[in-house]
Amino acid sequence: MSVLFRDIDEIITMESAAQIEGRGPLREEHLSIQKKKVMVCDQGHVVWIGDLKKLPRKLYKIKKEVTLKGNVYPGFIDCHTHSVFMGDRRHEFEQRNQGVSYQEIARLGGGILSTVKATRLGKPQDLQQQLKCRLQSFVNQGVTSVEIKSGYGLSIQEELKILKSIQNCKHPVKTSATFLGAHALSPEFSSYEAYLEELKKHLPRIYKEGLARRIDIFAEDGYFSVEQAKGYLREAQKIGFDITVHADQLTRTGAARLAIELQALSADHLIRVNDSDIKELARSQVTCVLLPASDFYIHCPYPPARKMIDAGCKVALSTDFNPGTSPTQNMQFIGLLARVQMRMSLPEVFSALTIGGAGALGFTKKRGVLAAGYEADFFVADKNWDEFFYDLSAIPISSVWINGQKIKLGDG
Repeated sequence: MSVLFRDIDEIITMESAAQIEGRGPLREEHLSIQKKKVMVCDQGHVVWIGDLKKLPRKLYKIKKEVTLKGNVYPGFIDCHTHSVFMGDRRHEFEQRNQGVSYQEIARLGGGILSTVKATRLGKPQDLQQQLKCRLQSFVNQGVTSVEIKSGYGLSIQEELKILKSIQNCKHPVKTSATFLGAHALSPEFSSYEAYLEELKKHLPRIYKEGLARRIDIFAEDGYFSVEQAKGYLREAQKIGFDITVHADQLTRTGAARLAIELQALSADHLIRVNDSDIKELARSQVTCVLLPASDFYIHCPYPPARKMIDAGCKVALSTDFNPGTSPTQNMQFIGLLARVQMRMSLPEVFSALTIGGAGALGFTKKRGVLAAGYEADFFVADKNWDEFFYDLSAIPISSVWINGQKIKLGDG
């Protein structure tokens, strides 16, 4: 059934930015703004955008018309979150503010392992209910796709519980599960090598059961080495997984180079990359996922986003939502940090939250753009595009649509 969306002030299509894969620098013209147009959607996809008078009605049999009244934007894509967890780590936030480092907190039994303890106690229905509420918070901000990592189980049984909670959570937001069993050393194992070997045994099952299609690993000093990550990710690729890497966050390990070598979908964090790394990333198809809220919370430098964009890297932005190092789902905050701290232009922020996120998740030809053939994921707001990511007030969204279907806003 074809649906005609009409009375649209502006449609921010992102077509021009998509033609260059979101590689900057980007300006207003890359937003490809269409004014006073209508949009036709059919079977969950955009099929036509243009002037109402020129609508080929014989080609598209319109069964329903919807008045939108406002500006239409591609749904935001949050491509790096850790949204399934129990508990919080507010006491660690206080410790970091008093000068205790992330690594010191981890050595004292905090950090990831602290959340692991709380999450292991959670029942599947509790995890699903918490996740449902968090997904609703995302959709209220115009987010239509969310990546969700496991990683707070650190045993196969508990990791499967998290992945199944993602799979069984009933919410219209599109979710993409990433298996991050290699988030830290499991407390039941004495060596990283032994733990990775255990994880490898279960990768075929995870893939076969459709619990995840992406694999991630925390390659960092004091966690998994780049060489360990290389062997593990290659094994995952043989099975059919797409891969991504937590790379060069706290120290420069060379994990960004590993992502390039293995043709990963993305390399995430990238605080410690140098000019040579940036040059190679720009030559590659790896999306650089930048997570400024995490950098804000743990008092890290921000990634050299301006250098990356000017060099031609593919860039995405994401919340890194988690209970320890980025306890926020505020998309306005992410965009504001990108503009203020990383000197990204506003069109570059829009591209990073749409085209960039789609690239990081392997949906380049499906999401992040409003044009014929793309999935009809969008939101309607009264704000003009140049009013976004200027302050921290809530985005005044009037409606959100996923696959052309209206999604309920509010508490869910």
